[in-house]
Amino acid sequence: MNKFKVDINCDMGESFGVYNLGMDEEIIKYISSANIACGFHAGDPSVMDETVKMAVEQEVMVGAHPSFRDLVGFGRRKIEIEPKEVKKIMIYQIGALQAFAKAHNLKLQHVKPHGSLNNMASTDYDLALAIAEAIKEVDENLIFVALGGSAMYKAANNLDLRVASEVFADRAYNLDGTLVSRKIKGAVIEDPTKVKKRVLNMIKNGEVKTINGEILRLKADTVCVHGDNPSAIKLVKELVKELEKNKIEITAMKNIV
Repeated sequence: MNKFKVDINCDMGESFGVYNLGMDEEIIKYISSANIACGFHAGDPSVMDETVKMAVEQEVMVGAHPSFRDLVGFGRRKIEIEPKEVKKIMIYQIGALQAFAKAHNLKLQHVKPHGSLNNMASTDYDLALAIAEAIKEVDENLIFVALGGSAMYKAANNLDLRVASEVFADRAYNLDGTLVSRKIKGAVIEDPTKVKKRVLNMIKNGEVKTINGEILRLKADTVCVHGDNPSAIKLVKELVKELEKNKIEITAMKNIV
């Protein structure tokens, strides 16, 4: 029996119209949960439908990946917005993907905010609470995916929502648990050996070295990977092999939290 279990999640369905982004058909073979864009930062009805269909065929669980309404900036631009509006756009996007899931006889498993919305809500409790309230009002059984120790994680706990503590395989951390800005050198880790070592340490020992070399304690329920280029796909393949070699079971987050 495996002592450790972990979910592997990836952001998917981020194409739009004739514009194709990501390597979804390849990456989905190696993950257990898919975060599907809901039309605000990427995705459209056709892309959402096809991505859910693909997930069903691969027996991968599906979750909503809502964001700010920012197609041009891919949801990565900071937008000043009131918590009450955040709650409404969350309900709107979760509901949209929920309908496609239902059409394919599937229930949504989780919700993971995207980009700048995720970053802002990690430290802004009012925004985090608005997201948590939206999730609970749509379906109280949905899992809120959040950085462990973040405002989102606390909001989920305060509303008695199921919450999965997310760690990032290829992103550097600050001591407060937030991710290092992509504008800073070293924010993205590309060395497969280093990535594998970091992930194993996060799963087995609950810790990771920050960008300044200090130790950060965290919980790894789900590992976020990226599959938007061939080198990223190769890294994910190697990571999965490493987890299997260390007898770490890869399973959907619904089986962990």
